[in-house]
Amino acid sequence: MRRDQGEGPRVGFTVGRALGGAVERNRMKRRLREAVRQRRQACSVPVDVVINPKKSLLTTEFSQLLEEVGRAFQVIQQKLTEKPRGQG
Repeated sequence: MRRDQGEGPRVGFTVGRALGGAVERNRMKRRLREAVRQRRQACSVPVDVVINPKKSLLTTEFSQLLEEVGRAFQVIQQKLTEKPRGQG
């Protein structure tokens, strides 16, 4: 969801009980927070982002997680900054 004010994205996480116990869920959130912190510069538009991880996040290499988060921010940046079709 695009916001009118602020710099860069605001990011939230939905890590429900179905993904594991409290220790596993907290580990997922810590990994995601760090990945977002390192890749936030890829998206400069003011937008609200909600990340809904899968359980495989626990076993994914951190470098892979960084790539995925960075790619997601790049796609968001492109979609929100491109001109609508039909307008010059």
